[in-house]
Amino acid sequence: MKNISIWQDTVNNEDMYDALDKDIDVDILIIGGGVTGCNTFYQFKDDKRKIALVEKNFLGSGASSRSSAKLTFLQEDIYTKLNDKAYLYYRSQKEAIDVISDIINKENIDCDFKNSKSYLYTINSNNIDRIDKEKEILSSFGEKTTSFKKLPNGMRVETGFYVNNTYIFHPLKYIKEIVKKSINDDHKVYENTKIIRIEKYDNYYKCYTENNVITTKYIVLALHYPYFLFPYLMPLKVYLEKSFLGCIKKDKSFDFNAINIEKPLKSIRYYNNYLLIVSASHNLSFSFNNKKIVKEFMDNTNINNYNYLWSNYDLITLDHLPLIGFIDRNMIIATGYNTWGNTNSVVASTLIKDLINHKTNIYKELFNPKRCFSKQKFINYPINIFSSAYSFISSKVNKNKSFYEDNPKFTKLNGKSVAIYKDEKSIEHIIYNKCPHLGCGLIFNEVEKTWDCPCHGSRFNLDGKCIMGPSNYDIGYK
Repeated sequence: MKNISIWQDTVNNEDMYDALDKDIDVDILIIGGGVTGCNTFYQFKDDKRKIALVEKNFLGSGASSRSSAKLTFLQEDIYTKLNDKAYLYYRSQKEAIDVISDIINKENIDCDFKNSKSYLYTINSNNIDRIDKEKEILSSFGEKTTSFKKLPNGMRVETGFYVNNTYIFHPLKYIKEIVKKSINDDHKVYENTKIIRIEKYDNYYKCYTENNVITTKYIVLALHYPYFLFPYLMPLKVYLEKSFLGCIKKDKSFDFNAINIEKPLKSIRYYNNYLLIVSASHNLSFSFNNKKIVKEFMDNTNINNYNYLWSNYDLITLDHLPLIGFIDRNMIIATGYNTWGNTNSVVASTLIKDLINHKTNIYKELFNPKRCFSKQKFINYPINIFSSAYSFISSKVNKNKSFYEDNPKFTKLNGKSVAIYKDEKSIEHIIYNKCPHLGCGLIFNEVEKTWDCPCHGSRFNLDGKCIMGPSNYDIGYK
C-alpha cells in the first residue's frame, strides 16, 4: 500500500522550476502554488504587469495533491445550511465549473477531465427529509434533479438524487499545464521559495525569503492555512478537519461521484479503474491516533486492502462560506473552502482578478473575509477557541502518546527537546519536537510517516522538512 495520493503517483514531475536567487520587483505576488495560486496565475495570463508565483516546496505539493478532485455544485446539504445565501453560492459554483471547463477546452489540457454525474444520498431513513429539502432548494434554482434508490455501481440507498453537468479531473496534471501556459518574460514561477516575513510600507510590501527580497504592490495569499493568526482572528473563524482517502483497484469503473448526507462521511468517485473513497473525517484538534482513525476508515468503507491510502486537511469556516478578499490594503486572502476547494479555487481566482482590477464582482461581499457572522455563528467561537487550546495543551503535556509503542522516542539532546524515529532499516531520524509556527508539540503520523501539528496542520517529513504549512521552517536536528 502506498501512502501517497494517486495524483502524486501518476503525474510527471519533470517540469520543476528554479528557486528564487535574486531580489525582484513585481506588481503582483502570489504566495502558494496550489489550485488557488495556479488558477490565479492563469487568470493574469494576458496581463502586462509583472507577476510572480512562489511556492515553498513544489507546485501542488500541499492540499491540492490530496483531494478527491471533484468539480461539483452538489455539496452535501450546503444550500440548506446557507439559507438566503444559497442561490448566490450555487451560482458561484456553477460558474466555476464553466470557467475551468472553458480553460481545459481552450488550452487543450490533458488532465483526465470527464463528465461525472453527482449523487447525494442517505442510507438512514431519518435523513430522508434532509435529502428532500436539499433537492427542493436545487429544483427551485431551476436545476434538474433526479431521484434514485440505487447508485450506478449497484449500491442500494434509502433515497437520494443526482444532478448533471459536474466533472472529475486530475488536479496535478491540471495545475502543471495551466502554469506552463501562463509563463512568459514578465510572469515567473519559483519553487522551493519560502516567504518567511512580510513588511508593509505606504504603497508596497517587502516579502523576505531566506536569501532574497520581493517588492510588490499586491500580495495574494493563496495559502491553505495562513501562517499568521492575528489580527485577522483566524482561529476563531475556522478549524481544521482531517480526512483519510483510499484508492483500490476495481475490475470496472463508473462515470459518477457520490456523497452521503450523514456521518460518518463517505464520498466516492472513480479514477480509471480505481475506486477512490473519502471517510473518517474529524476535527484535527481532538483525534491524534492515526492508526485508530485508519481502522475507523476501513470499517466505514468495508475495505482493508487499499492500493493507496493518504490523508488531507480541509479548513472549515463557521458559516460554511470561503474567505476570499482584501484583509489589508492590497493584500488578498483566499482560503476556508470547506472541503470544496477545486471549485472555490476557481471562484477565488476570478474574484481576485476583479478585486485587483477594481471591477465589480457579485461575490465580493458573500466571501468577504471581514464579513460579520450572525449571532448564531458566534456559538461556535468558544468551541474553536477550546479546540485550539486543547490541541496545544495536549501536545505539550503528553508527548509520548500511548499508541506509539516504542517508536518514536522523546528525549533531550544538547538541552533541546527532540524526537527520534527509527525506520524499517534501523536508520534514526531526529527532529526538534516543536512546530515552528506557534510551538505546538508534534504528533507522529504512523500511517504516512510524517510529523503533524495538531494545532494548525503543519506537516514535516521524517527528517523534518516542512511539506505543508502554515509553518515556514523545517525542524530537522542540526
